[in-house]
Amino acid sequence: MQWLTRSRIIGTLAAALLFALPSASARSQTGRTIRLILPFPPGGPADAMARIVAERIGGSGGPNMVVESHPGAATEIGTEYVFHSAPDGDTLAIISNSFIVLPNVRKLNYDPLTDFAPVCQLASFPPLIVVNGLSPYRTLADLIDAAHAKPGTITLGTIGPGTSSQITLEKLKRAAEANITFVPFAGYTPAVQAVLSNTITAAIADYSTLQGQLQTGKLRALATTSANRIAPLPDVPTVAELGYQDVVADFFGGVATPAKTPNEKLMKLIGWFSAAIEDPAVKGKFAALGFFPGGPCGAAFGAMLRKDYDEYGRVIREANIKLE
Repeated sequence: MQWLTRSRIIGTLAAALLFALPSASARSQTGRTIRLILPFPPGGPADAMARIVAERIGGSGGPNMVVESHPGAATEIGTEYVFHSAPDGDTLAIISNSFIVLPNVRKLNYDPLTDFAPVCQLASFPPLIVVNGLSPYRTLADLIDAAHAKPGTITLGTIGPGTSSQITLEKLKRAAEANITFVPFAGYTPAVQAVLSNTITAAIADYSTLQGQLQTGKLRALATTSANRIAPLPDVPTVAELGYQDVVADFFGGVATPAKTPNEKLMKLIGWFSAAIEDPAVKGKFAALGFFPGGPCGAAFGAMLRKDYDEYGRVIREANIKLE
């Protein structure tokens, strides 16, 4: 997922949780240190996700894990740093949807599917389509009907261009045959603020960014593009339920290592991370931040990345999406 700027409430919760955690280096029993390279600025959800999992691994007898932020170029800088690192299992990449979107919109020095070995998906971040709490649009059908009635007048903001969020919108536009104007923002928080100020009609962002405004009623969720309804919002339908079966998309956070990492080291990494995301304490910390823990590891994670890579590529070509 491309995480840029997030809501202050998520940052505050993350800081509180992380402050309460003891140092991984103080508790690890192996003496080994693994670097988790974060291709985003520090302090966001991806950072919190990585640090919570790293603390659990180090604190349960696994290796020390430290998170280093290497942001820039839509996650390319940090990811390429790991690509050039020794394939010894000691330098890992935190990856999101941008890992497989970026190579579909511009030429890179690495191939995400052949130059990296997938370790685990750590969490998912369900996307929601939201409007202002005072908006006349109470359902996704209301929004789509308005787009049909006055083509181009309904505006929807999210991060972009050339992001998984924009691709999700393009899939919805095509499925609904609706002319909705895409408005790109540098982060989810500015897009949400634009909805709150009625500068744009709607936004797509992940639940962790939106939960505070949803709880206060300042925002209204019309639908989620996740495959299933979100437990904290049981009355919010999926887009697929509403008749657009091909519009299924989730944001994710995971871990990958250089492709030539020895198999025995890769298997150890998979074991450490898969155990961490099943830990009840980790699940509780994730839930407090609006994250949904768990996902495939190893080859199953690789198959998911390949499937999503191909799907993103298809939509990008059909919609002629460019990264500007």
